[in-house]
Amino acid sequence: DPGFTASAGVPPAWTVAGKEMEEHLAKLRLRAISRTRTYFLDIMKELRRPKTHIRMIQTHALLKYGYLVDFLLVASPTIHGEIRDVYVESMSKTLHTLFRTYHKQLLTLDLRLATRVDLIAVEEAALRDAFSTKVNMRKRGDAFVLGDRAKVLDGAISAESGLDAAAAVVLIPPINAHVASMNGEKYPYEMIFRSIMSHLIDAATNEYVFARQFFKEYGQNDCFHAIFGKTLSLVLEQLENYLFNCHDAIAILLMIKLTHSYKRTVKARRIDKVLEPFLDRVTNLLWPRLKMVMDAHLRSIRSANAKKCGGGDIHPHLISRRYAEFTCSILLILNRGRKAGSNMDAGNDKLPSDKIMPRSSSHGSSATSAPSHRGSAGDMLMNDLDVMLEEMNLLLKRLADEHSSNKKRVVFMINNLDQIITIFKERRVAGKELNRFSEILVHQRELFVEEELLQTFSKMIAFVQQTEAHMSGISVPRGARGVAAPADVVNPEVVESLVREFASNWKSGIEQINRNVLSYFSNFRNGMEILKQVLTQLLLYYTRFQDVIRKVWRGKPPSFCKDLVSTSVILAEIKK
Repeated sequence: DPGFTASAGVPPAWTVAGKEMEEHLAKLRLRAISRTRTYFLDIMKELRRPKTHIRMIQTHALLKYGYLVDFLLVASPTIHGEIRDVYVESMSKTLHTLFRTYHKQLLTLDLRLATRVDLIAVEEAALRDAFSTKVNMRKRGDAFVLGDRAKVLDGAISAESGLDAAAAVVLIPPINAHVASMNGEKYPYEMIFRSIMSHLIDAATNEYVFARQFFKEYGQNDCFHAIFGKTLSLVLEQLENYLFNCHDAIAILLMIKLTHSYKRTVKARRIDKVLEPFLDRVTNLLWPRLKMVMDAHLRSIRSANAKKCGGGDIHPHLISRRYAEFTCSILLILNRGRKAGSNMDAGNDKLPSDKIMPRSSSHGSSATSAPSHRGSAGDMLMNDLDVMLEEMNLLLKRLADEHSSNKKRVVFMINNLDQIITIFKERRVAGKELNRFSEILVHQRELFVEEELLQTFSKMIAFVQQTEAHMSGISVPRGARGVAAPADVVNPEVVESLVREFASNWKSGIEQINRNVLSYFSNFRNGMEILKQVLTQLLLYYTRFQDVIRKVWRGKPPSFCKDLVSTSVILAEIKK
């Protein structure tokens, strides 16, 4: 050290002994540089070997001798730069190869659930096998049912529920490709995506921390981007290639939710500066593809008709089941991760506010509503669901119009609406869709009640309606007793025939109604509700019929009144 002064006031380097040692010290320094360079280059070669435990080498063979890197930075900046460049190149190639191989292995495990023909309103021919006219049940709805697929979000839910966001993603371990392949296991693509992204974020975290500790680089030009640039581009390219032929809206929405959870993870690990732009690019790939798949489903519903999809049966159609399962799956994914204590309500589902917003329900909601940010991708998805709801209602009407009688049209509508509502309730999804279909179902049930009663008791119902309308237009003089002479209001012979006809046929009529309802409606609970409405309406009509007779013959009831059936008798029969 030239600044160091010996006891005699002369720096050691200026002394005779010091000058003699300078050459030896220089040789010693060069030898130290050479051996340090050789050591690090040998270690770098090990990083490029297959099946190498990189983290162990970094910890025990590199970070342990980090002071030598500091020595090279002072003694030989050129050699220091060479070591840095070799490490960057070695790790860049190693990581690129690892993720390329891992993705290739995982693709062999891909359980592709949806193809381009897996639409809500699919043509019936697409559901048949090549050599059969029967519908293949295996093709009926796997791409529309959420089932256990939402478990892929368990890490994200834990983060939102208050656990450490940095550790949330590892609650479910990534796929071990070798073990899964040996066991013959298959996974939907969102599980493959989660495995790749989990490994990627862990590797990025490790490299980000290691590079700063080893090379002491803390500025904008640190070596992280040089190490991970090719790998990040590879992952984006692989995702883009897969999405090009991906028609699974559930998988895409699950990947969007996962990406939002990974954003919280990288922020918790304080590596968001280097990985958040990459995650934004992932999101920008997923949303447009989801929009394309949603548009394809909408077009299928809009263009569907009875000729393509088959609509000759009055029982629930496959399209209504697919629509209900698909909509419930989307809304359940959006609700996934909400804090405990809030009810499942599709009217207020949300993802993080930067991409998807809470949804308001015009019919009220059990959860607190949040402000909506117009123009977001989430609003786009909600608008698509609203349009799909109305298009589905129009499609059911088009399919119902193919039936010959008005009664069959109503029965078809009731069966399909009931199937949709039943699926919503089974999945515990409430909100705008459920309320809308419930309103339509109430109206269709009222129409069926009238149609069914007109088939058996049409004469009595027509008499009651016409007579009540006629009597409401008759003015009664003040102080007069009775309404008018019976012959001025009704034909006594007609009334007598109606009384005797009802007395003789009402039991068989109720039995026929019961048989019709049981044959029309596949859902027993729905059928019992409708039967109750029909019989209640029948009792109301008959009560009104008796009221008309009492009003017309107030003074002296005619002899045929003894044949009137008591409402208590009818009630007793209904209870049976």
